Amino acid sequence: MGIFDRFKRVVSSNINDLINKAENPEKMLNQLIIDMNQQMVESKKAVAMAIADEKKIERELLEQKRQADEWERKAVMAVKAGRDDLAKEALLRKQEAENYYNQLRPQWESQKAAVEKLKETLRMLQNKIDEASRKKNILIARAKRAEAQEKIQKTLTSMAGNTSAFETFDRMAKKVDEIEARAEANGELANLSVSSSLENEFAKLESSGTGADLMLEELKRKMVGDGSEAGSAQGQS
Repeated sequence: MGIFDRFKRVVSSNINDLINKAENPEKMLNQLIIDMNQQMVESKKAVAMAIADEKKIERELLEQKRQADEWERKAVMAVKAGRDDLAKEALLRKQEAENYYNQLRPQWESQKAAVEKLKETLRMLQNKIDEASRKKNILIARAKRAEAQEKIQKTLTSMAGNTSAFETFDRMAKKVDEIEARAEANGELANLSVSSSLENEFAKLESSGTGADLMLEELKRKMVGDGSEAGSAQGQS
């Protein structure tokens, strides 16, 4: 189980080192995932070695069982052949194999249990790394959002402390309003002048036209009158 304690110590050390350096959260999270995966590779190698040891003991155990069975078969064969001396020797060899088998079996069972526990812990660590990888993007997005909010807050704070900029802005706005108002007033005055001039011109035309008509009518009446008087005078003579 020491490999997993070392895994935790290495990862914790890397985390503390990154935090102390106050690195960018995105870089820090990416590096943590890289470190975790590297440590996982080392842990897998150690677990693989433990599995190999367990398999080696198991193979030796099976071999001792096979030898015990084989020496028993030979002992039976020797008895059938009337060779008790060979049968005794075969039984002694069988006993040696069985004794070694009985010594190996507890070791194999212990190693097998340890390997199963190591594999289970390794699966748990892999699940945690996979979960950390899935959460990484969410954490990076949250970090960027918090950084943006912090920058905005600093900008607002600095602007709130600098009232002269706002005052200047307000003065400029008032000045623009005044310029617009003057422009509108000048426009209205110009329109009034144009309108008054046009009215005067038309008034002159109307006035001029009316006088001429009157004079023309007066002239026509006078001419008609003069013609009547002339005709009357000729008739009397």
